[in-house]
Amino acid sequence: MPPPVVKTVRDLIFWQYAKIIADSAGFGKKNYRFVMRKFKQLQKGEIFWNEIREYVKERERKDECIFCGAKTNLTIDHLLPRCFNGPDNEKNVIWVCKRCNSSKGSKRLYEFWTVKKGLKGAKYEAPRIAEGKYLKLVYEVLKQRNMLNLSIKEIRKE
Repeated sequence: MPPPVVKTVRDLIFWQYAKIIADSAGFGKKNYRFVMRKFKQLQKGEIFWNEIREYVKERERKDECIFCGAKTNLTIDHLLPRCFNGPDNEKNVIWVCKRCNSSKGSKRLYEFWTVKKGLKGAKYEAPRIAEGKYLKLVYEVLKQRNMLNLSIKEIRKE
């Protein structure tokens, strides 16, 4: 559960991305102080996510399933499935093995990772590259639909 300062969908995306920053900096996703500091900096526009960071990291791990590390039977997977109107572009695709692709099916990233690793795994163990790309994509899609300022409380009521 995110802290009470997370009030909107935008905040929730920034909170998740702040955890990625904390993990990449060597502090871990559970370091509340560091995550909160990065969250506030993202909120204020003092720091920005880099649009090419995941692309570069993905190139470093080319020819490998982003979920399990398999190096054979690779296929393209949509992070935000097409059945949920996920775009068919490079921002929404990752390389995964056929086994992972089949088990993911039409699940979104956090749904898939919850099934695979449990709720705690989805919160703290989603693959860095996939999670970074997914959050940026979801942010972009929701921004286009004017949904970033939706209240978390209102969403939970429905």
